Amino acid sequence: MATKKKLHKWIVDFTGASRPKNERQVAVADLRAPVGYYEGGGGGMVEAGSKDADQALLVKKSWDIALGPVKQIPMNMFIMWMAGNSISIFPIMMIGMMFFRPIQAFISIQNTFSMIEGNQGPLQKFVYLLGNCVCMALAVYKCQTMGLLPTHASDWLAFMEPLARIEWSGGGAMV
Repeated sequence: MATKKKLHKWIVDFTGASRPKNERQVAVADLRAPVGYYEGGGGGMVEAGSKDADQALLVKKSWDIALGPVKQIPMNMFIMWMAGNSISIFPIMMIGMMFFRPIQAFISIQNTFSMIEGNQGPLQKFVYLLGNCVCMALAVYKCQTMGLLPTHASDWLAFMEPLARIEWSGGGAMV
């Protein structure tokens, strides 16, 4: 038993094989263009309105790249607050990541700047650098509040006495 192959109206036979007389043959001119096909001008010509839309999209994408480090600042501050000032594994890992991300961004800055295009490029590059510098400054500040930075002479010299605290403060207990 032979199976009959049903041909649809959008099928075009380029092989030249003969068909039975009862099936309708569709000419290429009868077919509609596929969705998104533009048949004007030189075939690849794009309308001016879409060029403006593409430029606006390019500027928006460049600003998203430039504002990436700035968007991380509030989250970094929240994580710094949640980690506390104790020296344990979680705050140390958090500080390590806060240092690692901006350093990694500075290393791959050439690749990032190649993605930033448009007439606002220099401003976007400045915002990107400033955001990474602020993230790095937050990491240094967290190290300082945890006491990990050598800020006194006693941190380097063995014969110097550490600074003694002049005042102590405590909670609001009344006696």
